[in-house]
Amino acid sequence: MTLAWLALAALVVLSAALVAWLVLNRRPRGDRPELVRITDLEDTTSLDPETGAVRSVQKADLMMEEATLSEIWTPVNLERLARTYWRFLTRVTLGLIRVHYTAGERSVVLLALPLRLLTFQAPEYEMDASHGLVRWRIERGLLVSRRGHGGNGHLQIDVHRSESEAPDHARLHIEVEVANFYPSISSRLGQRLYNATQSRLHVVVTYGFLRSLARLDLAESKVGRFQAPDQG
Repeated sequence: MTLAWLALAALVVLSAALVAWLVLNRRPRGDRPELVRITDLEDTTSLDPETGAVRSVQKADLMMEEATLSEIWTPVNLERLARTYWRFLTRVTLGLIRVHYTAGERSVVLLALPLRLLTFQAPEYEMDASHGLVRWRIERGLLVSRRGHGGNGHLQIDVHRSESEAPDHARLHIEVEVANFYPSISSRLGQRLYNATQSRLHVVVTYGFLRSLARLDLAESKVGRFQAPDQG
């Protein structure tokens, strides 16, 4: 089986898992109140016809109390937000997708290490009073064509805080972007197939991740690069 067909088979399995997850989670969870209002969900996905590079951006505004945002606006919670993305990916695929951590890489694997769908370099962080960013540069993987190897493409989560029109509330604009990504399926099996599988799956998963932030249930970091003060 070629790598392209193996990648396609993985996407079919993941699509089935995603449908199952959506069915299992249709009922609202009354025991976990929403702390954030999600507005203005938007998707922009494009492909450069000359190079074949994909850029995909999903964005939303999160409206919350100013005190709540000020409390969580720390490097520790930026790292936890990054971890929450990977936790959501594992949950939404019913555990078929997992993230393997090393000192210098993060690998998105299908069940086990030999099936590395995507391997990223270690994350880069930026943060100041109004802006936070975590970026993973794409190194290689079954879903990446050879042209996309080496860290030129990236996945990133970009957040900007600003005042809201509502008294004592703030707005957090969040964007999840994949840029300069060269999918192996698109280059080997055709653009239509890529649009119907990998691209659509990414958009649905990312929309689900953004909606999941309404409860501010941030995952604990696996690495702990930014350690909370009470942890020494």
